[in-house]
Amino acid sequence: MAEKVLMKGNEAIAEAAIRAGCMHYFGYPITPQTEIAAYMAKRMPKIGGVFLQAESEVSAINMVYGVAAAGFRVMTSSSSPGVSLKQEGISYIAGADLPALIVNVQRGGPGLGGIQPSQSDYFQATKGGGHGDYRLIVLAPASVQEMADLTVKAFDLADKYRVPAMLLADGTMGQMMEPVELPEPQNSNVEKPWAVRGTNNQRKHNVVNSLYLKPEILEQTNFERFERYKKIEENECIYEEFMMDDAEYCVVAFGIAARISKNAVIEARKQGIKVGLIRPITLWPFPKAPLAKAAKQVKGFVSVELSMGQMIEDVKLAVNCSKPVNLCNRVGGMIPSPEQVLESIKNLVKEAE
Repeated sequence: MAEKVLMKGNEAIAEAAIRAGCMHYFGYPITPQTEIAAYMAKRMPKIGGVFLQAESEVSAINMVYGVAAAGFRVMTSSSSPGVSLKQEGISYIAGADLPALIVNVQRGGPGLGGIQPSQSDYFQATKGGGHGDYRLIVLAPASVQEMADLTVKAFDLADKYRVPAMLLADGTMGQMMEPVELPEPQNSNVEKPWAVRGTNNQRKHNVVNSLYLKPEILEQTNFERFERYKKIEENECIYEEFMMDDAEYCVVAFGIAARISKNAVIEARKQGIKVGLIRPITLWPFPKAPLAKAAKQVKGFVSVELSMGQMIEDVKLAVNCSKPVNLCNRVGGMIPSPEQVLESIKNLVKEAE
C-alpha cells in the first residue's frame, strides 16, 4: 500500500495535477485557492514545468487556451469571482474542442461576497457560465483524497472527450487537511493528431479556433459536439449511494454538504427513520438515472446545499417532480450542521405522513 501523507486539499490538487502530467499552470491569487498557485510556483521550476502568475484571470485562461491547443495538459485555478472573469475564455476553449482543467474553490457571493466556503457556483459550472451552447465535465470532491483522485480523473476525461473539465470544490475542501494517497505519476505526453505543435512535413496542417462564419457549418459542429456530450452522459456519470437499499427518504448533497449529511443520515437511522443519501460526484453529467430510480422507492427528497437552492432544480427535473423535494441550506459562507439536516429530514417525514 502506498504511503499516505497529510496534505491540505488545495495542495493535493496541485500535486495530483503534476503527477497527472500537467507541466503548465497559469493562475492568479485569490482566497481560498491561493495555495494551489503557491504550490505550483514552488514545484514547477523543479520539474521543468511552467508556472506563470498572469496579470489577470482573463490572461490566465487565454494562456490555458494556447497550451491546450498545443496538446499539452494544462490547468488554471481560481475562486468564484476569478472564475467569472475566465468565462469568456472557457467558452472559447469549449468552442475549440480543447481539453483543459479549471479548478474553482468556491467562496460566498454574489460579487466579492466573502472568503468562506460556498456552493453557489453550481449554476455557473453546470449550466455553462460563458456564452453559447457548451458543457463542462464537472466533478465535485468530498474529501482531500478525492481532491487528488478527481483531479487526475478530470484530466483523463478532458483528454478522452476533448472537453474542458472543472473541479468544483469549496473553501472547506480547499483548506482542510487529511491523509491522502497520491496517484502514481503518468506520462501524458501522448501524440494528439489535432494539436498545433508544428508538422515537420509529416502530417496535415492543423488549425484550432472556434470561429465558423458559415452558419450551417457552426450548426453541424454544435450538433456533433452534443453527440459527444451524450456519450459522456451515458458513460461517465459518477455518484455514491449510502444506505439507499431500504430507504424511504433520500438526501441529495455533494462536497462538504454530503459529508455533513452522511452524519445526519446515520443519526436518523438510529432514530428509526429509513433515510439514505445520493451524492453526485459528477455534477455534470448529473446522476439523473439513480435519482429517477429512487423516486419510485422513496416518499421525498431533501437537497442539502451551500446555496439558495441551485442543485435542487436538477433534482426536481431528475425525479420528474413526482415526489416532494425540500431544501436544507446555509449561505454566505455558513455551513449546515448535521442537526439542521436531521431536522430537515424529520420535517420531510412529517409532511409525508
